[in-house]
Amino acid sequence: MIDEKEVDLLLNDLLEVHGYDFTHYARASLKRRINRLWSLDKFPSFAEMRYRIRSDTDYLKRFVEELTVNVTEMFRDPIFYKTLRTEVLSTLAAKPFIRIWHAGCSTGEEVFSMAILLKEANLLHKSLLYATDLNSEVLEAARKGIFALAPMKQYSENYILSGGKKDFSTYYTAQYGHVKFKEELAEKMVFSTHNLVSDRSFNEFDLILCRNVLIYFDKALQERVLTLFNESLGPLSYLALGAKETLKFSSIQPKFKQVENEKIWRKVN
Repeated sequence: MIDEKEVDLLLNDLLEVHGYDFTHYARASLKRRINRLWSLDKFPSFAEMRYRIRSDTDYLKRFVEELTVNVTEMFRDPIFYKTLRTEVLSTLAAKPFIRIWHAGCSTGEEVFSMAILLKEANLLHKSLLYATDLNSEVLEAARKGIFALAPMKQYSENYILSGGKKDFSTYYTAQYGHVKFKEELAEKMVFSTHNLVSDRSFNEFDLILCRNVLIYFDKALQERVLTLFNESLGPLSYLALGAKETLKFSSIQPKFKQVENEKIWRKVN
C-alpha cells in the first residue's frame, strides 16, 4: 500500500512534470483512489508506479482519470431539479440569452438533464450550455450523448419527480443496451476541458452548476473555486451545488441568498 510520503511524491510529480495539481484534493479520498490503482495494476514496487506516472503518457492518462471522480446520473436529487424548473428557469426566462456552465460535468448526464428542462420551458433555443471537466475522456463520452440503457428506469422516475410531464423515452432512442439522446438537445452544448484548480473564468454566466465536485477538495481549494464562480456570475444569477455542499462559512456567502432551502443560491450583492 502507498503511504503518506509516497502520496506526496506522486502529487509533486503530477504537478511538476505534468502540471496537474491535486495537492488540495481531500487527502483521504485521494489516497484511497491511488491505493485502488496500486492494487488493480499490481506494481512490483512504488518506484515502478512512480516511473510509469512520470514517463508513460498512456498510463498518466489512466491515473488522472482514476483520480478524478466520474459518478453522476440524470435528474439526480429530483426536488433540486423541480426548484430549477419553478424558481430559476422561470426567472431566467426574461433574459434575451441564457449562459449556463456545468463545471466538472463528468459524463454529461446532468447537462442533458438541464437541456431537457430548458426544452420543456421553451428556453433551449436561446441558451448555451458550457460543459467542462478536467478529464478529456469523460468529455468525449458526454459529447456523444450515449448512455447505458440499464439506469433509464431510475432516470425516468427522477424525471417525473422533478416535474416532468412527458414520456422520458421520447428523448432518446435505444439500441444494443445503450440509448442515444436527441441531437437537438446537444446542439446548444459546448464541451471543453477546464481545470478548476488552475484555470480562470472564461465567460459571464446566468447559472453555474458544480455538483458533488467540491466535496473532493480541501477547504482552501473550495474557497478558491467558489471565488472563481462568484467572479463568473453576473448580477442576480444563480449558483447550484451538490447535496452535501454549501456556501456557509465561505467568503462569498454574504453575496448570495439561498433559494427554497435547496442547494441553489442567487447572487444578490
